[in-house]
Amino acid sequence: MDSADGLVADPKFPPWSHREISFNRKHQWAAIPEPGRFPLILDPCINSVKFEHVLVDGGSSIDILFRNSLPALRLSTAQLKSYDAQFWAVLPDQSSIPLGQITLPVQFGTPDHFRTEFVNFVVADFDGTYDAILGRPSLTKFMAVPHYSYLVLKMPTEKGVLTIRGNVYTAYTCEEESFKITEAIDLSIRLAEIVAQATQVPSDQLRLPEQKTPRKNSKSKEHKEVQLVDGSPEKTALIGANLDPK
Repeated sequence: MDSADGLVADPKFPPWSHREISFNRKHQWAAIPEPGRFPLILDPCINSVKFEHVLVDGGSSIDILFRNSLPALRLSTAQLKSYDAQFWAVLPDQSSIPLGQITLPVQFGTPDHFRTEFVNFVVADFDGTYDAILGRPSLTKFMAVPHYSYLVLKMPTEKGVLTIRGNVYTAYTCEEESFKITEAIDLSIRLAEIVAQATQVPSDQLRLPEQKTPRKNSKSKEHKEVQLVDGSPEKTALIGANLDPK
C-alpha cells in the first residue's frame, strides 16, 4: 500500500507522513564541525549484544561483521555458512576472502520503542576499526533513511518513526583509528610485495661488487716526492727526506 505522500508503506506499520521521515534544522542536535565529514556511528544490539562502533554506510553493497566481534557474540567460525565471493573497498587496493556468512537479529531503539530485523552479515577475515558495517541491504530492510550532516538515522516502527542520533566523539575517534589501521595495513602489504619481488631476483645480481685495494701512500718519513721538471707535476721522484731537492 502507498501513503498519501507517495512513500511505500509496510502493512505492519501505521502510515507515516513525509514530514515525519524528512529532516530539518531541528535535527541538528549538536554543533558538528565540517558536516558530512564524519561517519555515522550507531550502537544497535546485534544478537542481543550491544555494540558501540557500528558504521552505517549507504555506499556498501553488503553488511559486514568483523572477526574481532565474534568473541563478544560467542560465535565461532564453525557456525558460519560458506561465502565464496570476494569483496573490495575495505583494505586499500586489496580484495578480501571472508570467513563466511551468518544471519543475526539487529535491533535499534529502546525497550519502549524499537525495531528488529534479521541481517545477513558477511564475516571479514580480519579485525576492523568498527564492530560491523551496515550497508544498503540492512538500510533497505529497516526502510531507514540516514542523514550524514546531522548524523541521524530514521526508520518507521509500529509506534511511529524512530529517530537515532550518532555520537560525534565516537565518530571522530573511529575515523582517526581507521586512518592509522589503513596506513599500517597498506605498509604491511607493500612490504610483503617488496619481499616477494626480492626472492625473484637472480642470485648473481645479489652479489656485492668487489672493492679495489686502496693505493698505498708512497709518502713516508724517510722519503719525499720532488718534481723533476717545472710545470710537469706528473714527473716526480722520491729522494731522501734529508736531501736538498736541487
